[in-house]
Amino acid sequence: MRYWDASAVVPLLIVEDSTPTARAWLTEDPGIVTWWGTPLECVSALARRQREGGLPEASIIDAVERLEVLAQTWHEVSPTDGVRRTAVRLLRSHPLRAADSLQLAAAIAAADGDPGSMPFVTLDARLADAASKEGFRIG
Repeated sequence: MRYWDASAVVPLLIVEDSTPTARAWLTEDPGIVTWWGTPLECVSALARRQREGGLPEASIIDAVERLEVLAQTWHEVSPTDGVRRTAVRLLRSHPLRAADSLQLAAAIAAADGDPGSMPFVTLDARLADAASKEGFRIG
């Protein structure tokens, strides 16, 4: 089982340069763990691509439907006080955005405080660096 950041989930929803890599990760290990905000982050990324003219309406509708199906299969980390406290610590330790700190905090919770026990899947270089420094194996 791997922890998946939203940046790695989006290529499973729409075709991007990183889609083959994301599909390979999923084929290798179909178990996805992510945080409760991942669907929001994914829809935000899809809507941004649509606003920028790179994603037609029909494609976003299909992608959101794929997201809903995928979300039914994954394990989701709930927002807890512990996740929030860890996210605050991460914001003070790494150059992360708030949502990225919550992603990483949820991954730490999913790994039961042992980041070395669970790979962390992300396509975000800054988040990958922070996750690696916290002890996660990337990919």
